[in-house]
Amino acid sequence: MKTFLNSLLVLLFFIPSILLAQSTVSGTVTDKANALPLPGVNILVKGTSVGTTSDFDGNYTISAKSGDVIVFSYVGFKTQEITYNGQSKLNVTLTEDAAQLDEIVLIGYGSTTKQDATGAVEKISTEEFNKGAIVSPEQLLAGKSAGVRVTSNNGAPGGGSEIRIRGGASLSANNSPLIVVDGLPLDQRGVQGVRNQLNAINPNDIEDFVVLKDASATAIYGSRASNGVILITTKKGSANTPIKFEYDLKASSSQVNDYVDVLDATQFRAIAETDTNYNASLLGNSNTNWQKEIYQTAIGAIHNLTVSKGYENFNYRINYNHTSQQGVLTGDLYERNALNLSFVQRLLNNDLKLTLTTKGILDDNKYADNGAIGAAVAFDPTQSVYNADGTYFQYTGENLAPINPVFTLENNNNRARNKRNITNFNLDYKFWFLKELTFNLNAGIDYSELNGKQFNAARPTNSASFPYKNFYSGFNRNTLLDFYFNYKNNLELINAKIDLTAGHSYQEFFIKSKQTETETATTLVVRTPVINRNALESYFARVSFDIADKYLISASYRRDGSSRFGPKNRWSSFPGVSVGWKLTNEDFLKDSFFSSLKLRAGWGKTGQQEIGANYGYLGVYTPGRNDASVQIGDIFVNTLRPEEFDENLKWEETSQYNLALDFGFFNDRLTGTVDAYYRETEDLLATVPTPAGSNLSDLLTTNVGSVLSKGIELSLNGELAKSENFNWDLGVNVTLQENKITKLSLGNDPNFLIAQGGISGGVGNNIQLWREGLDPSTFYVFRQVYDNAGNPIEGAYVDVNGDNQITEADKQAYKKASPDVFAGLTNTLTYKNLDFSFTFRGSFGNYMYNNVASDRGNITTVNNAPGNYYPNAHVSVLSTNFNNQNLFSDLYLQRADFVKLDNISIGYLVPGEKITFRASLTATNVLTITKYDGLDPEISNGIDNNFYPRPQMYVLGLNFTF
Repeated sequence: MKTFLNSLLVLLFFIPSILLAQSTVSGTVTDKANALPLPGVNILVKGTSVGTTSDFDGNYTISAKSGDVIVFSYVGFKTQEITYNGQSKLNVTLTEDAAQLDEIVLIGYGSTTKQDATGAVEKISTEEFNKGAIVSPEQLLAGKSAGVRVTSNNGAPGGGSEIRIRGGASLSANNSPLIVVDGLPLDQRGVQGVRNQLNAINPNDIEDFVVLKDASATAIYGSRASNGVILITTKKGSANTPIKFEYDLKASSSQVNDYVDVLDATQFRAIAETDTNYNASLLGNSNTNWQKEIYQTAIGAIHNLTVSKGYENFNYRINYNHTSQQGVLTGDLYERNALNLSFVQRLLNNDLKLTLTTKGILDDNKYADNGAIGAAVAFDPTQSVYNADGTYFQYTGENLAPINPVFTLENNNNRARNKRNITNFNLDYKFWFLKELTFNLNAGIDYSELNGKQFNAARPTNSASFPYKNFYSGFNRNTLLDFYFNYKNNLELINAKIDLTAGHSYQEFFIKSKQTETETATTLVVRTPVINRNALESYFARVSFDIADKYLISASYRRDGSSRFGPKNRWSSFPGVSVGWKLTNEDFLKDSFFSSLKLRAGWGKTGQQEIGANYGYLGVYTPGRNDASVQIGDIFVNTLRPEEFDENLKWEETSQYNLALDFGFFNDRLTGTVDAYYRETEDLLATVPTPAGSNLSDLLTTNVGSVLSKGIELSLNGELAKSENFNWDLGVNVTLQENKITKLSLGNDPNFLIAQGGISGGVGNNIQLWREGLDPSTFYVFRQVYDNAGNPIEGAYVDVNGDNQITEADKQAYKKASPDVFAGLTNTLTYKNLDFSFTFRGSFGNYMYNNVASDRGNITTVNNAPGNYYPNAHVSVLSTNFNNQNLFSDLYLQRADFVKLDNISIGYLVPGEKITFRASLTATNVLTITKYDGLDPEISNGIDNNFYPRPQMYVLGLNFTF
């Protein structure tokens, strides 16, 4: 009996230990539909922070004790909870969740599913982004979406891009889309002192882009949506996920792979010797390629350190980013240090959701003097960079001569730091007494402070010049407060779902700029501060019906008021309506070869208020500068300059029609969309000449006419192969577009034109024009005459009007800079742990004006300089033998179709229990196929003149996740 009692006591003593003992359980997670392993499944012991994720083969290992509930969750699949009973092996199969697989898409002040969207809306997610050491977020999008054209402005590090959605809807007003980051619309004018305001958004921190293209989708944003809307959502982590640390490195090397074609020393000397006043002492004995002297191999590195964790009711994500990218132009440098935080808290049984995102950014720029590019093209190749004594070679005493570009880059200094914070707080509350009703409040601020200083050395060619100093500062403040109510319910009586939204928004923009600069050799002058303030107030509503899961109807309305217009024209209304028909949900198509088929149509009206001046409807006065004062007796009085104004200035309004077909085959392994649009802008805001004496300036921004754009967009996406070990995805998009001005003046003169497209050569010359019936980027040139051998005859042009003389009347509108067609192709292949992808982009029907050749491709450039020196010429002079400039000859208009291999990337994943490692190699700007013989066929305005070249970049990527 005693032995039994002792044994019982020992057993009772060990029972708690047995019950609390931790066991290791492992297994494989697979897809129930095809038995394929699922990598990246989140596996968490419920109510604890113990968790892991499945590896590439679906395998996992986790510690648990008997009775624990293990939660398996994966995007697109139903979450499964399993009680652990001590087994060492636990294999799990997850079932697809149809509701989750129908992708959620933001549409502005709400969301919808992809199958229920009735507007032209496209989502581009992380998996589809362009690869490489990408500094500017918009480059993630290039070539990825039909109707969206992203053209980098130049090759500068962190340089911005021109983004066009379905072409531009305006002429003088802003043609860029509205960018909304986590619910906060950014100021479309940008931020002071930065190369690109989007650089504040770390590309590694972006979850997805949603592009709203047609007016039925964008009308909810009213006054700023004529050029489309891009919604950027940043990463915020997920609930019920284990803690994860991630370090990502992108190390890059860039170099220029093409140069402007100028004469080498031998060719140059041969032309100089034909000068009737040839002076051999003005030439040197070198053979210097000045362009190679100013460009460097640029090194860059992008570091991202991220930690994230998700509990049942709370998740967070913290990211630190350091970016350092040299430019290929010596001395150019961009650096970013950013801390990105996001916190999501769910309360009251998930009825209340609080989301806070904040980004703190230090944006540092060292700007190289881009004037060195033009100087390198123009400089005498027989001269050395340095004199024998080590000083820079210069044309001392020749005021109009180019400055040694190496001297310029090494002695001119312009640095700026922008401290910026973008914070957004969102409250989403589901009312306890009516679960179908939700209240959403969004408060945001985008605040930045600029401090910069510039020093330019005195011009060494001019003994009377003095060093220039410039100290500049300022701040931008963009504040937002909006709210809306959303009601969603099933209306069983009519077998329909209703989604109703109504709300209010107020946004204010404030900009202040200060400057102190050199006015004389001994004085610094404080300029009058510039203050800029404007505001928008809006009321909006949208209602959507899904009837019988077949018929979709959506209507929106926005009433906007802008401080930029006078009281009579301050408010305007922007309606939109769209319909959809889910054809595959009809009985007659249920068993067809279509897996999905939807017909969509929409109309909407949007506005434009980005017209530059805030008070263009008022007569305002601008204080004059100290160096422009008026002497009254012995006193110098600063002037007040009256500015031009139009008291009837009003909204530019754009109406757009859209018709589309979305389709899918083979269980949606092949999907596509065909979109056709027709868009017309009326009350066009344009800067036009005014009759003498009719206003206070010879140019005035006013409402004068209309423009028309139309096009067809096609996108195809296919899963060409899908298996356990091999997957192949292919995406193609093609856009056909046409833009033209349909009215340009308040009169009826069909020949009225406005010259555009300033060029080098002469003073005030333009190579493009605006005229009714033409594309806004059309060139205006003389038609060149050629001899029987096909050589251009200098000064000989087609006499269009037959008056036996060549005058301005013989110029013709000819060709254009905008393409007729542009396209993108993305290919991704994975084999086990190896992945390979590339992206092509193409543009067709666009022309380029080679301004370097037209300006410098003549003998006079070398032999008739305005001083004692010989400048270099463009190599085209060897084939044309032109003596003088022929700036307006269509000889310099060249077809600029191109196909570019934008990037190509290969990577390998090494999965592990504790650490997952991925290495990748990426090349960008790899290959350009084109007949254009200038520097680059892709320059947005169609004028090639001293362009900062886009470099070819090679990137090594390393990623550690643990």
